[in-house]
Amino acid sequence: MRIFRVSFHNNGKVYQLHAQQIGQAELYGFIEIRDLLFGEHTSVVIDPAEEKLRAEFAGVERLILPMHAVFRIEEVEKRGQNKILELDGAVSNVSPFPLPPTDGRGR
Repeated sequence: MRIFRVSFHNNGKVYQLHAQQIGQAELYGFIEIRDLLFGEHTSVVIDPAEEKLRAEFAGVERLILPMHAVFRIEEVEKRGQNKILELDGAVSNVSPFPLPPTDGRGR
């Protein structure tokens, strides 16, 4: 079984998810992610971050992300921890896609 770790930018946060299938979506400029992998409830210790992600993506068959939001796709040997990382004011190599300047009136 192939496992991919996908890191992408969403609403000022960095999401790291694990999935079994990744490919180009039918829509030009988008990446399709299928078969998201989450940890099993076999241990006594439950990770709240993992549970938050499981709840957020419950019922999702496929995730279609804009190509510019995805900044890393890695094929890994085993599934790691899914997580959401906060972007603070510190120096980061992740930045949102640049938007054109506006004149203050939304134009």
